[in-house]
Amino acid sequence: MSAVCKEKNRRTDEISKNPWLNLSHLLLAGSMFLALPSLASETVARSWNEQLLFAIRNDTARPTVHARNLFHVSAAMYDTWTVFDTSDAKPYLVNDGYEGPMSDAALDEAISYAAHRLINYRFASGPGGTGPGRELTILLTDIEMTTRGYDPSNTSTIGNTPAALGNRIAQAYIDFGLSDGANEANDYADPSGYTPVNPSMTFHNSGTPATDPNRWQPLHFTRQRIDQFGTVIEQDTQEFLSPYWGNVKDFALPNKQPDEVYHDVGSPPQLNGIGDAEFREAVTEVIRYSSKLDPNQGTMVDISPANSGNRSLGSYESAGHSVNPYTGQAYDPNIVNLADYGRVAAEFWADGPNSEAPPGHWNVIRNDVADKMDQLGIAKRIGGIGGVVDDLEFDIKSYFALNAAVHDAGIAAWNHKGVYDYSRPVTMIRYQGQLGQSSDPDGPSYHPDGLALDAGLIELITAETTVRGGKHEHLAGSEGKIAINAWRGPPTILEGEQIDGPGDIGGVDWILAEDWLPYQLDTFVTPPFAAYLSGHSTFSRSAAEVLAAITGDEYFPGGLGEHVINPEFGLEFEFGPTEELTLQWATYFDAADEAGESRLWGGIHVPADDLRGREIGSVIGKDAWALSQLYFDGTVPEPSSMALLGLGGLCVLRRRRM
Repeated sequence: MSAVCKEKNRRTDEISKNPWLNLSHLLLAGSMFLALPSLASETVARSWNEQLLFAIRNDTARPTVHARNLFHVSAAMYDTWTVFDTSDAKPYLVNDGYEGPMSDAALDEAISYAAHRLINYRFASGPGGTGPGRELTILLTDIEMTTRGYDPSNTSTIGNTPAALGNRIAQAYIDFGLSDGANEANDYADPSGYTPVNPSMTFHNSGTPATDPNRWQPLHFTRQRIDQFGTVIEQDTQEFLSPYWGNVKDFALPNKQPDEVYHDVGSPPQLNGIGDAEFREAVTEVIRYSSKLDPNQGTMVDISPANSGNRSLGSYESAGHSVNPYTGQAYDPNIVNLADYGRVAAEFWADGPNSEAPPGHWNVIRNDVADKMDQLGIAKRIGGIGGVVDDLEFDIKSYFALNAAVHDAGIAAWNHKGVYDYSRPVTMIRYQGQLGQSSDPDGPSYHPDGLALDAGLIELITAETTVRGGKHEHLAGSEGKIAINAWRGPPTILEGEQIDGPGDIGGVDWILAEDWLPYQLDTFVTPPFAAYLSGHSTFSRSAAEVLAAITGDEYFPGGLGEHVINPEFGLEFEFGPTEELTLQWATYFDAADEAGESRLWGGIHVPADDLRGREIGSVIGKDAWALSQLYFDGTVPEPSSMALLGLGGLCVLRRRRM
């Protein structure tokens, strides 16, 4: 992310979070926005993608909805581009009989009207445009239009003008979106009648009232609740976001029957069921990640591509990369504090560096990749082969394929979430921890469903361990309960104060297992939907597959992708990192793997959520790219032929296993 983009985001964040700003303040903010320089090579598609990302950042945290918006806006721009294209490319939804001007200026105008109208409808004027940033979205998109010399109030669809063409295409996507299964007409309210099996957990109380530790449990908050974007949520108790999303119209997923699941990977591990041992081991593993989140432990690790990355699909084992293929040289070591790395990874990948949700985050990565290609003089070829294409064609096609993939990833991941309704670690750990220990049937506090004891990590509190100077001294009065060595929670920051020094670190210590919380703010804790599969893992792997395919190279341009984290501003939950830290990835797959594993550092997923999400994400990304190519070269069959040929889902579908 460039310094210019960061400053734009900082300014728009200030505007969106200030409830008393009137229109004059917003207009002033808009003029500040316009005064900032833009990238000289920015295409009209890139500009509108950035506007869409701004709109997402100022909305609420709805990853499924945002993946869909990213795809539909990208597809609308693609369909507009095909009208002017002289190759055989076919549109996705709209084949317009436009007979107006065919210049580059007309193309830019048509794309702008299509994107402007669709973004404003989805985020502001339509029934689903209920987020807190509605006025800001209208302001910024209108400024974009007027700066380009267009009238943002022109919504006419009549005639052969570029504006009418763009408005017709936008209207087609608006109409399509009202019938694609997303229930946009009712602000994406759940039409399925889903009811959680477990009663809600009042998070700030000890323990959990869960009756089934294998099923999702909503959280109830006694303090102000916020979502992952930092937006205040009025509801005190979580509601499952998008449990019906498996019914939304996809791009390249396989045909399925109502009792089937897209790319079904089967049931997650169940306590006292199939995968019992895996369930118990996963709980211990999440606690182990939590136990490493204190930078004062001083553990150092090399996170350079030489040591980290190049994993097999579905594995945490890193082979590393022996050499940078661009330079022919070995990657330099990148030695960092392990706790700093875990905390940074958890926060960086949580919803993107500027709260654009994982699907939007991969658009930011795509934009950075395109910029880096320009800087290094890397020619843009679709798929890395054939003739060099201009920046606009590369942007249009890469947005289309990338966002088709993340849209499908959201559908498939949430299809699993809605069907399998799997528990989050906060329920698992508290449930087992409050029961006792399961390692010694003859010992105190034994329960077959309790936590497995692990010296130095999971221990029984006794009279001996709570004596003065004992490891559990501060837990005196809790003898017989289970203590875990884990992150203590965010530091206590008084209202009006800032996180500004090494003392503002939660740290790791012995805490009651029944009080455990993930590495998140205690006003958020964990997302409002089931865990299995991990959206981060599915989104990220599908996006990595498309970026590798469309560039023709799995490596980042120059063989290295980086993101620098400043020690003063790097974390939001607590102070850190203690020193400047640079995340590094050789390949898109390395970055996607880190995104998935970051959810374990964050304490909101177990390995099964992550690794199986990566597996289907790989298939989804490859299928989205394969079908996109057929649109690009004009060979996409008619819908009936696609079903016969198996396109729109090239992997074998299995029936859901109960």
